[in-house]
Amino acid sequence: MVYTSLQSPNNHNYDYELNVAHLYGNLLNTYGDNGNILMIKYVGEKLGAKMTFDIISVGDSFDNDHYDIVFFGGGQDYEQSIVAKDLPSKRSTIDQFIQDDKVILAICGGFQLLGQYYVQANGVRINGIGVMGHYTLNQENNRFIGDIKIHNDEFNETYYGFENHQGRTFLSDDEKPLGRVVYGNGNNEKDDSEGVHYKNVYGSYFHGPILSRNANLAYRLVTTALRNKYGKDLILPSYNDILSHEVPEEYGDVKSKAEFDK
Repeated sequence: MVYTSLQSPNNHNYDYELNVAHLYGNLLNTYGDNGNILMIKYVGEKLGAKMTFDIISVGDSFDNDHYDIVFFGGGQDYEQSIVAKDLPSKRSTIDQFIQDDKVILAICGGFQLLGQYYVQANGVRINGIGVMGHYTLNQENNRFIGDIKIHNDEFNETYYGFENHQGRTFLSDDEKPLGRVVYGNGNNEKDDSEGVHYKNVYGSYFHGPILSRNANLAYRLVTTALRNKYGKDLILPSYNDILSHEVPEEYGDVKSKAEFDK
C-alpha cells in the first residue's frame, strides 16, 4: 500500500508543490539512502516547494503522472532480488516517466535495475526492467571501495563520494556517464566513467549519501523538476543564493566551506 513517509510542514506558505516517489524505500536503504530524501526535501523547501514523499513498494502501482521526482536506492542482493520480481509490473509507467523527461535519481541497486541485467556476486543473473541500456557484470573476490571524485564536463560540476560495489557497469551508446573519474574506480575501472546520465535520469554508485556531499546535484534535480512542472522559464533562486557559502581565501580554490570540509 502506497503511504506518505515524509512531508513538508503545513504551517508555511509554499509557492510550489513537488511529489516524490521513493521506490521500495522499505527494502532498499542499506547505505543511508534516506539521506538523499532528506536533502531533496531540504533543497525543495529552500526553493519554496512543499515536498511530499511516498514509499511505493511490492504490489503497489506507480502513477507516473502524479510524481515529479523518483528516488530509487540500493540494497543487498537478497532485497534486490525481491524488488526485481515486482519491478516489471511498473515497467511501462517508469519508462513513460523517463520519456517524459522527469527526474530520477538511482543509486547502486536502483541504477542497476533500470538497466538490462546485473550479475550477482554468486554469478546469478538478475534481469532489470530494460528501460535503459546499461548492464552490470560481477567480479570475483573484489569490490570497488573507497573515496571517489568525478567531474561532469557538461555541467562543469565536480562530485565527491564514497563507492562500495561489487558490480561492474557498462553504459550503452545513448547513455552518458554522470562524470569522468578523477580518482577512484567508477563504473568498471576500465573506461573512467561513473554513474549514468540519460535524459533526466541520474544514476551513481556513490553512497553516503550522494546529495549530502553534492548540494549542486541536489539543486539540479529539484530545479529541473520544478521547471518541468511549472514551465521552463520559471525564475528560481540561484544555487549561490540558497546553498553555497563563502570561504576564506586561505582555503584555496574550493568553491564553498562545504567542499573544503570534504
